[in-house]
Amino acid sequence: MRLIWILIVMAIQPSSSFKAAQLRHSRVKNAYTEKEGQVKSYFKGGKFPAEGFHIFLRAFKQERTLEVWMKLKGDDEYSLLTQYEICATSGVLGPKRKEGDLQVPEGVYHINHFNPLSNFHLSLGINYPNASDKILSDRKNPGGAIYVHGNCVTIGCLPITDEKIKEVYVLAVEARHYAQEKIPVHIFPARLSDAGMEKLSADFPEDPGRINFWRNLKPIHDAFEKNRKIPVIRINAGGQYYF
Repeated sequence: MRLIWILIVMAIQPSSSFKAAQLRHSRVKNAYTEKEGQVKSYFKGGKFPAEGFHIFLRAFKQERTLEVWMKLKGDDEYSLLTQYEICATSGVLGPKRKEGDLQVPEGVYHINHFNPLSNFHLSLGINYPNASDKILSDRKNPGGAIYVHGNCVTIGCLPITDEKIKEVYVLAVEARHYAQEKIPVHIFPARLSDAGMEKLSADFPEDPGRINFWRNLKPIHDAFEKNRKIPVIRINAGGQYYF
């Protein structure tokens, strides 16, 4: 009976190995020292929820905004926790399609790499190219190594300065610590309201392919705007998102 109780307790406790491994790096340790209090202030009561939480990152290229949304484990709906300015951009509005095009990707992604030794202070890797990109992008050289990172330079990433990446990194480590295996990241060209979509269509009248791609992203944008829930998103054989 005692063994069963120990196993139950272990099952509900957060795993410390990932966080402990991250904290062995001086930049992560310093980020906690400098920013943990500020990050906790974003939460009710000024502390991390005891039951853990999940986060969701949503970026808008035209508005140069990175939003951080949060929900408690077990909840369905997210609430806006904070947001940051994307301090530098490259390329133009539209998806990334090949190595060297300077484009910031657009679409549905997740964090797949925590880099405490980044050339840009700290960085969180995005799983570009995803299944859609592998279909629609250059098959041989679609590019890669896309990150949310520090500093304020970019050739296809989302930089938010060293000070702000410390906050986002702490949030991401804490979410991962409480077993959020995948932190979703949605990247849009702009806010895809009806008015926003009309403006994009007017600004790119001779590029139907790009407009059609944005129309494919719009239902994902709208679903979250309406429900504050992330739908289960799939990708068909043509590279289009659907749910």
